[in-house]
Amino acid sequence: MPGARRDSVAFTVVVTVAVVVGALLMLAILALSGAPSILLLATALAALPVGPVVAVYLWLDRYEPEPKLLLSYALLWGAFVATIAALVVQGIGGFVVGITDDVSLAVVAPLTEEASKGAFLLLLLWWRRAELDGVLDGIVYAGLVGVGFAFTENILYLAAAYGGTDGTGPGGVAGVTTIFVIRCVFSPFAHPLFTAFTGIGLGLAVMSRTPAVRILAPIGGYLCAVAAHALWNGSTLFGFGSFLLAYAVLMVPAFVGMICLAVWARTRERQMLTMALDDAASRGLIPATDIGWLVDLRARRIARRHARTEGGDPAVKAMRDYQQAAIELGFLHHRLLRGTAPKDWQARGQEFLARIQASRPGFAFPGQVVPQR
Repeated sequence: MPGARRDSVAFTVVVTVAVVVGALLMLAILALSGAPSILLLATALAALPVGPVVAVYLWLDRYEPEPKLLLSYALLWGAFVATIAALVVQGIGGFVVGITDDVSLAVVAPLTEEASKGAFLLLLLWWRRAELDGVLDGIVYAGLVGVGFAFTENILYLAAAYGGTDGTGPGGVAGVTTIFVIRCVFSPFAHPLFTAFTGIGLGLAVMSRTPAVRILAPIGGYLCAVAAHALWNGSTLFGFGSFLLAYAVLMVPAFVGMICLAVWARTRERQMLTMALDDAASRGLIPATDIGWLVDLRARRIARRHARTEGGDPAVKAMRDYQQAAIELGFLHHRLLRGTAPKDWQARGQEFLARIQASRPGFAFPGQVVPQR
């Protein structure tokens, strides 16, 4: 797949350079923004919600786990590239146009921050489109970009709160505590939630056969992300009561709705994979008796434990390779049946089949009743 390899290299080079430059600039900003001890405290506090929130997205991403390198790039893009881009654009806007702080918070910040976060998803769509299979993938990548962005932004907010330069509190421990509770305890999901709308738009575009949807869905997703972000930021301009109202009326229902959508999408993935692999089995691509051990997450774990018991580490590796290749084949076959397969679907399909044929002799499934499909 020469074209796919070139695209992958281009994506890796562009994102790596952007992350390195963004990280250096952000480190310079952090070094100039406060005492090292304060920055260490702010970093530690900002890191506390990162693990649990990331774990939620990894849990959603269990049917076809995305490449770890791409997930890491999503976090790093949000933490360094998106934050720096947003800071630069907002700074230029404030200096050149003379935008007030309130307008910057409620209008400019949502526009620039959602654009800088969404840029990573556009790069994926452009150069690594085959990694995006639908709405759930869009939510996962967007969520991790948002987690990275929130982490770095929280460091800046916590450091400013300690110095009393954020204009919201007395500074010191009291100021840090207030910001920590608001941003890291009550709303660590805010940025992932906003950017998820852009991810949903891109996921719908990948799944659609209609040219208009492929163009309008990402734009609509971005506008929804900006609107949600603007409502959230704008609520802080009218006092703490308005903030609590927005939290109860907007954020909590939106977050619950997004979780329900993600869980529904994951359930739908199982149904879709079952149908696609059934069709693939009818064409002789995989054994039909294997499907139940592929589409059921509990059955996958049982199969891996059995492989370890019977054949040790080599059998587990073969089992994992087989499961991953078969699931990726299922997603690709589904897109082929829908008429939305990537241009290199034949080469990708041959690659998955080669991995399946190479790994299948290295293990045996348990001799028990296959879970109902």
